[in-house]
Parts: sequence; C-alpha cells; structure tokens
Amino acid sequence: MKLIVKFILSAIAVVIISKLLPGVEVVDYLTALIVAIVLAVLNLFVRPLLILLTLPATILTLGLFLLVINGLIILLAGHLIHGFQVSSIWTAILFSILLTILQSIFHSVLQEDKKITE
Repeated sequence: MKLIVKFILSAIAVVIISKLLPGVEVVDYLTALIVAIVLAVLNLFVRPLLILLTLPATILTLGLFLLVINGLIILLAGHLIHGFQVSSIWTAILFSILLTILQSIFHSVLQEDKKITE
C-alpha cells in the first residue's frame, strides 16, 4: 500500500513539473503514473550500471556528474514511454532536480501525517 502511495505521489509530482517546466510534456495522468513506475525501474537497474561506468567522471566532478546521469535516465524514459517527452538534456536535468525536491516534500508531509495519526 505504501509503495502505491509513493508511485501516486511521484506521478502527481511529474504532472506538476510538466505544467511548470516548458519542454516537458505528459499527455495524461495514466502516462504520469507509468513515468513514475518506469523511472523507479530505471533507477533500480540502469542507474547503478551508469554510475559504475562513469565513476572516474563522477569522482573528478565531485559527484556533480550524477545530475547528468539522472538527466540521461529521464531522457531514456522519455524515449521509452509514448506520451512523455523531454526536449533536451538540460530540461531533463532540471526536471530531475525538481522531481527530487517535490518527492522529498511529499514524502515528508506523508511522514508527518503518519506521526499525527499514531
């Protein structure tokens, strides 16, 4: 149940960012939910491989290259999902940063609600 709530919150964040950020297009809410699921799967399987392959660049940039990896994963999701488009790598990196911020806010609010109900 908790995992489903996280996916729904991530889908809401994707929709909000697509409305605010030019260059990101999400066709409908079902597509946003699919984007959230695909991003979770890509982050689970592809991201560790990319981090391992680009470890020297990540070390030289003191970890800033991880932003590029996140952007590449979002671009890959854009190519895999019909109805989700990201215009450029810079838009994907900004989308990644905003998605992380919104997910953190949503999850912290979810944690506060859990503490209040206990």
